[in-house]
Amino acid sequence: MNEPPSSAVKETLAAIESGDGEAASRLLPLLYRELRDIAGALMARAPPGQTLQPTALVHEAYLRLVGKDGASWQGRGHFLAAAAQAMRNILVESARRKGALKRGGHQKRVDVDLEAAVAVNPLVEDLVALDDALKRLQADDPRKERIVNLRFFAGLEMADIAEILGVSEATVKRDWRYTRAWLRKELEAGGKATG
Repeated sequence: MNEPPSSAVKETLAAIESGDGEAASRLLPLLYRELRDIAGALMARAPPGQTLQPTALVHEAYLRLVGKDGASWQGRGHFLAAAAQAMRNILVESARRKGALKRGGHQKRVDVDLEAAVAVNPLVEDLVALDDALKRLQADDPRKERIVNLRFFAGLEMADIAEILGVSEATVKRDWRYTRAWLRKELEAGGKATG
C-alpha cells in the first residue's frame, strides 16, 4: 500500500484539530486509497444485495470523522482506526435499519466472513451479532475490542496495532488469540455466553 508521507498526514490532522476548515479537504486525498481499501474489504464481506457502495461508505465515514467536534488523532493509524470504527457503525446501522423495515422490527441476519478478513476459522453469521459481541467485549476489556476493530475492520498489521495502543506486539498477538476464541464462543452461543 502506498502511504502518503506521515508528516503531511500529521500536519493535516493537526490543522483539522485546530479548526482549519480547509484542512479536511486536504486529508481525504492523502488517505483515500487506504480508506477505500478498508471499505472495499468490508463490502466484500457484506451480504449480497447490499446497496451501500465502498465509495459511499468512505465518504460517510469521513464526514462523520471530520465533522466531529473535539476529535483528535495521533496520526495516520489512529485516524484509520477511527475510520474503520465509523465504517463498522455505518454497516451495523444499515443492517439494523434493514432488519427493522423488512421484519417489523426484528433483525435480519447478515452474513460476514471473518475468516476471509483475518485468516481464522470462527463462524460469524451476523454483523449485528458481531457488533453486539464487540460491545460486550468493550465493556469487559476495551483494549481487546480495539484490537479487533484495528485488525478486522481497519486491516492493520500487529506491529501497527501495537504502536497505536502503546503496547508490545507480543501483547497484541496474545490478546488477539484470546479474543478470537472469545468471539467464536460468543457467536456460537448466539450471544448467550458471558465471556
